[in-house]
Amino acid sequence: MIELAKKFIGKECLLYRFDGNQQCQGTIKEVSNSAVLIESKGQLEAINLDFIVRIREYPINKKGKKKSVVLD
Repeated sequence: MIELAKKFIGKECLLYRFDGNQQCQGTIKEVSNSAVLIESKGQLEAINLDFIVRIREYPINKKGKKKSVVLD
């Protein structure tokens, strides 16, 4: 998972955690052995990599703008 998460560094992503339907949104800044550092709204947040189930790039529409509603 560490190597896969490193492919998303510098991209705005949605990170899904297994504890409920919680998701985090932000730009991935750094990936270490046990955590992912994301920046969201000017603040940094570290998330334990063991709790992340899914990482996906934030979806964009045909015009290249971020989608306002993301349904999964």
